Amino acid sequence: MTENTLAKVYDPHEHEERLYAWWEREGYFKPEKQIELGRASKDGPRWCITMPPPNVTGALHLGHAMTAAVEDLMTRYYRMQGFETLFLPGSDHAGIATQNVVERELRKEGLTRHELGRVAFIEHVWEWKGVYHNRITIQHKRLGVSCDWERERFTLDEDLSLAVRTAFVRLFEKGLIHRGAYLVNWCPRCESAISDLEVEPEERDSHLWHIRYPVLTEDWQGPQGEWGSGEWAMGATTFIQMATTRPETILGDTAVAVNPRDARWQHLVGRRALLPAIERPIPIIADDAVEPEFGTGAVKVTPAHDPTDNEIGIRHNLEAPDVMTDTGHMSDLAGPYAGLERFECRSRVVADFEKEGLLVKIEPYHHAVGTCQRCATDIEPRISTQWFVDVKPLAEAAMAAVRSGETTIIPEREERRFFQWMEAIRPWCISRQLWWGHRIPVWYCDACGGLTSSVEDPATCAHCGSAALRQDEDVLDTWFSSGLWPFSTLGWPNTDAPDLRRFYPTDVRETGYDILFFWVAREMMLGIEMTGHSPYETVYLHGLVRNEAGKKISKSMENIDEYDPLNIIDRYGSDALRYTLLTSSTPGLDMNLDPRRLESARNFTNKIWQAARFVLSNVADGADTRIDVQALALPDRWILSRLAHLTQSVTHLFDTYQYGEAGRQVHDFLWGEYCDWYIEATKVRLYDEAADKGTPLAVLLHVLEAALRLLHPFMPYVTEALWQALPEAVRDGEALIVAPWPKADPALIDERAEAEMGVLMEVVRAIRNLRAEHDVTPGKRIPALIAGGDLAGVFSAQRAEVCALAKLDATALVVEATLEPPEQAATAVVGDVVAYLPLAGMVDLDAERERLQKELDDVAARIARSEGLLAGDFAQKAPPPIVQRERDRLAELQANRAQLEERLAGLG
Repeated sequence: MTENTLAKVYDPHEHEERLYAWWEREGYFKPEKQIELGRASKDGPRWCITMPPPNVTGALHLGHAMTAAVEDLMTRYYRMQGFETLFLPGSDHAGIATQNVVERELRKEGLTRHELGRVAFIEHVWEWKGVYHNRITIQHKRLGVSCDWERERFTLDEDLSLAVRTAFVRLFEKGLIHRGAYLVNWCPRCESAISDLEVEPEERDSHLWHIRYPVLTEDWQGPQGEWGSGEWAMGATTFIQMATTRPETILGDTAVAVNPRDARWQHLVGRRALLPAIERPIPIIADDAVEPEFGTGAVKVTPAHDPTDNEIGIRHNLEAPDVMTDTGHMSDLAGPYAGLERFECRSRVVADFEKEGLLVKIEPYHHAVGTCQRCATDIEPRISTQWFVDVKPLAEAAMAAVRSGETTIIPEREERRFFQWMEAIRPWCISRQLWWGHRIPVWYCDACGGLTSSVEDPATCAHCGSAALRQDEDVLDTWFSSGLWPFSTLGWPNTDAPDLRRFYPTDVRETGYDILFFWVAREMMLGIEMTGHSPYETVYLHGLVRNEAGKKISKSMENIDEYDPLNIIDRYGSDALRYTLLTSSTPGLDMNLDPRRLESARNFTNKIWQAARFVLSNVADGADTRIDVQALALPDRWILSRLAHLTQSVTHLFDTYQYGEAGRQVHDFLWGEYCDWYIEATKVRLYDEAADKGTPLAVLLHVLEAALRLLHPFMPYVTEALWQALPEAVRDGEALIVAPWPKADPALIDERAEAEMGVLMEVVRAIRNLRAEHDVTPGKRIPALIAGGDLAGVFSAQRAEVCALAKLDATALVVEATLEPPEQAATAVVGDVVAYLPLAGMVDLDAERERLQKELDDVAARIARSEGLLAGDFAQKAPPPIVQRERDRLAELQANRAQLEERLAGLG
């Protein structure tokens, strides 16, 4: 084996696609293959994770890349640990998102879904899904995820659809699903109800419109003119004033409310105001929900279009007219504004109120507006007949699972957020006014009006036997089917399905903290309800990926292409992206993606590549790679001990989900201890024809092979490529992906070797620092005297290594237990060891004195300028931070002067 086996530099494009295809072709991702190879057993430990199903609506983003990297790291670790491992992939039909995308494409062709019809539209979506689904699969493969693609699932697969119907019917028959008219979040663009979690608040600068309604009195019994004439409220003497951010909802008001303890309005409680434009008399009521501090203390009550108002309306038995249509236009109940788009109506209402003298003032107002997560349209709260799940008992069971430790949430602080949300949970609106998705399995009987819910399409009504049945038009919320994912993908409701019996409950749900409630909570509620078990033991939540400035990455960014995972892979390689994401993040905390970290990770791949090339260039074909423990020198014993400690530490960090620290430790070991210290130290023996080369080469290979295994979950491609290039004698198995995880050999832990080598390294570092301080030419060999104390023997035995590492002149190196300090020498002290570097051997003393004096003069001049500046008007007139910055600069210059004076004095 020679270095020519490996190219001079690591090129990800030469290896990634080739290695992935080989892994997949050989079946290494399949649990059955692990058993076939003897790496796992059918009755041994198993580990399973199901991929959070990405939407079929487009390209993956960095959030997906983070999820994929963490999950694949976990999978590779447990596979190497000998667990029968299943990483099950799949994708989500994404009801609203997919339907929106396909409808947008249809509009380009001048078509609408209604023109196509339901059946043709769904067929069109299936065709579209095939193209985008393939793209998502390819993207995941480029990220290196080692999932079993033969088990890939889709939420609309036939067996998963069976699971959805089964779950719905069970909940329905248990009385946990019901249909009713409630206030919901309505998206006029999607023309569908959406859940609270699908509403995203958007901060906006808007207005607060202060308006007033006339109060009916004996002197004023109604309008004096037509609405909009300017005479409508003429003659009115008593008004009640309030403020609103949505003037268009005025048309749905059915009361004005004040706080019962608000003295300002107590005299009007029980009276009636006249609703402008609609001319509906509405009561003035008292309710504790009204905050006297907001505005005037009086509020308009629109039960059909505001959550708080809806609750007030229920308490006071108010009517709730819905003044809007499904598309966000004003309904027939909006009087003269019927048919107007809601925001056009807003403008018209404000103008008419101003004309009638009912607009008091307009104030700037900053507040959050609810928008649809899928299409960014402003949400409209409105009363609508929908299907709901009573999730309160399901939430209690999920909370009990976390409290008992059946499921653990990482980081622990997220458990508090989980409980807060679950304790305040409300009925879940599960119906969507869409065509793409799981159609609600409920049939209405036109004969008796009964409802039939069935897993199979019923032929007759369950109540009267009539065949006059029609199925509900709505589909289920996408999160309903996603909530069944951990067990529906494994074969449920068939409780005898082999994968369900073997791999359920699964082990981990890894996802972003932002969908703890969207998805994790629902998986736990439905999993416990349907199977009796929490769907996983651990919930591991990662943070969001932001740009280098900490800003959220959005499509509106000018440089958005720079954050496309595939573009990053093209530039830096998959390993660099994975390593950066995995080592720059902490559970539950956001991370900033700095391009410099990507460059550093790419440099790391090349560093270990070059190290492997060096090692392999010195290994002859057929060389004995066994380690002779009796022949080990101090550097050999040190690196083997460090490897054992590293293996123990990294394994512990993996087992406690501290992946970032694990990756950093492997990096520091390979780059620092192995490459910068051990390889450099071994060159003394490798380049000495008379020295034993077998021992250092065997150690080099052994440590490299083990370290590649530790690094593999982070950087699967470069590690597999290098592992395959190692001599067969040091490799255990046919592929690194299925090689066993390293185990620390306690016999190789040598604390004394680590301590002795640690001192030696610190002395070398100190000598290097002194060389740099005195501007010694990098390659120049210099004399040195080392008073080693109790470690004098160690420095004598490693004399050649010390000279090589510190660039010392071997003929002018003196090592003794004690030494008389020489004159004019730079000194380095490390514990009880003192190294002296005679200055005459390092520099031209006269030239050095001249150089230091010039530098000292320059510093003195800068100090004088700074002192003069601070002594003048500057200190009084400049801003305090600027003055402090100048004082700090002066202190730094003074410290520099002291150092230069000390060095100059040391030259004699």
